[in-house]
Amino acid sequence: MVRLGLRRRVRVWFDGTMDRGTPALIGWLGLASLALITVVTGLSALFAAKETGERGGWASVLWDSVMRTLDPGTMGGDIGSPVYLGLMLVVTIGGIFIVSSLIGVLTTGLNDAITNLRKGRSPVITQGHIVVLGWSDQVFTVVAELAAANRGNTRTSVVILADRDKIDMEDQIRNRVGDTGRTRVVCRSGSPLKRADLDLVSLDTARAVMVLSPTGDDPDIDVIKVLLLLNNRPWPAVRPHVVAAVQESANVAAAKLAAGRHALVIDADDIAVRMVVQSHRQSGLSTVCTDLLDFAGNEIYLRTEPSLAGRAYGDVLGAFEAGAPIGLRRADGTIAVNPPMETVLDASDEIILVAEDDLLIELAATPPRIDATAIVVTPDTKQVPDRTLVVGWNSRADRVLDLLDRFAEPGSELDVAAPREPEEALAAERGNLTVGYKRCQPTSRRDLESLDLGGYQHIIVLSDDAAEPDHADDRTLVTLLHLRDIEVNLGEPYSIVTEMNDDSNREVAQVTKADDFVVSARLISLLMTQLAENRHLYEVFADLFEASGAEIHLKPAGDYVQPGAEVTFATVVESARRRGESAIGYRSHAEADVSPAYGVVLNPRKSQPVCLDVADSIVVISTE
Repeated sequence: MVRLGLRRRVRVWFDGTMDRGTPALIGWLGLASLALITVVTGLSALFAAKETGERGGWASVLWDSVMRTLDPGTMGGDIGSPVYLGLMLVVTIGGIFIVSSLIGVLTTGLNDAITNLRKGRSPVITQGHIVVLGWSDQVFTVVAELAAANRGNTRTSVVILADRDKIDMEDQIRNRVGDTGRTRVVCRSGSPLKRADLDLVSLDTARAVMVLSPTGDDPDIDVIKVLLLLNNRPWPAVRPHVVAAVQESANVAAAKLAAGRHALVIDADDIAVRMVVQSHRQSGLSTVCTDLLDFAGNEIYLRTEPSLAGRAYGDVLGAFEAGAPIGLRRADGTIAVNPPMETVLDASDEIILVAEDDLLIELAATPPRIDATAIVVTPDTKQVPDRTLVVGWNSRADRVLDLLDRFAEPGSELDVAAPREPEEALAAERGNLTVGYKRCQPTSRRDLESLDLGGYQHIIVLSDDAAEPDHADDRTLVTLLHLRDIEVNLGEPYSIVTEMNDDSNREVAQVTKADDFVVSARLISLLMTQLAENRHLYEVFADLFEASGAEIHLKPAGDYVQPGAEVTFATVVESARRRGESAIGYRSHAEADVSPAYGVVLNPRKSQPVCLDVADSIVVISTE
């Protein structure tokens, strides 16, 4: 019984060493080789002393045995007694088995190592990179924008951690994004909801962490869980900032509590609703926001300019030939977007500017030429009640109606055209809007014609969030085609603003000549990317996208300068300054259907001549 127990223990120990993988197997093969060579050398010294002496002693025989183990052909030139030749044959045959086994073990181990690497389970060793946690269609926009942002910099890295196959992620990024230039994209397979998997992406040495909302139901739950994990892990003294977006406004407070003070949480639902509502009266607003948020055109920069210290903010507006000021960042970090014109600039203050690049910001060598006679002194600000039609219904529609009521003139009307009546939304009390309902299938030409569309000034087409995003965009496209064709037949114009899920469908939808398209998912992705690159812009964008702060407006050009008069853009800036606004560009109605700018021109040079018509708009930052 004792011997059986010992054998069992030895067998368990041996099996345990074999389970340790390739290194253990190589070790056992090495021991077997050593044992074989030692035994053969000892037997040669005992039973083939003559041949051992002729070859220089046992040390030389030992070396010959090693060579025969590695190369069986070495035995071909052997001569000697049958005993010696037999021993050499034994060591040669043993060597064949041992070397073959070694090659097999090395091949298997190498294949396993490559397989593990392809699975994306090895830790990333890098620093100064941006970590993206989670996977959705937003990741393609994020990677493309980060690659554009770092195109002129030294080589940088974007590390993605998602619960997907590494090879599949890399293939999708390669197909959807293409060449990323100097930005290296590294994918790792793992769940952002597991603390151990987070260690794969070298969070401690990252410069920013982005948390993407996953697809499926209740995506905010996963985002909040990831924020909790990040907030409660041990960090070094200098830690990266975290950027995340939640899809439902009701979850913002919980997300901020989970994230802590080092994270920036974006209310995606509120931004999407606000963009739809504001765009229905200011077509082109989403294009302006896209231009400010992506890295292809104009962006927002912070710049100190000591030479302007002591001057009022209103004077600073015209001090740049290239670069459009929109606010100030004080020395204590507080942000003032479109502050009062008499605000004095301190030497330590940073000017917030819209510019194509920070290297292209240029002070005016001489004061810009302003044509005071072309400035409209008393603009027509009279607002009258209007009628708006909302086609379709989704989870954001309730908030769209609430926000429309806040901006509408008293006595305005709104009708909801949807397959089912939203009883709760219709029953809610509103101060400025009278809300009605008309049964309609949004893709039905007959139903749309029965709505008497000529009586509406604005139409909002909401995306069907109950359908797949691509199919919802297809249905929206059909609805837009019907609406525009009906308008042509009626001869009574109305503006059309619609939601789209995929930005690539926007180019296809241009044939419908809709006034504006709101691709909220892309806007949120762009905003997160901007904040990942520069966290100080959070307060700027928070002010721009909140109702209580300064906002982006597209206002009639005829309220600023005389229609048809050729003036410098500095004249437009001066006209806006007199109204307490910061002008940053304009939109040409004649080019509203031309991609990619759709008529929007931001940050024109102050000396550039412009000739604006009554249908054109001025892009301003205003608190009104």
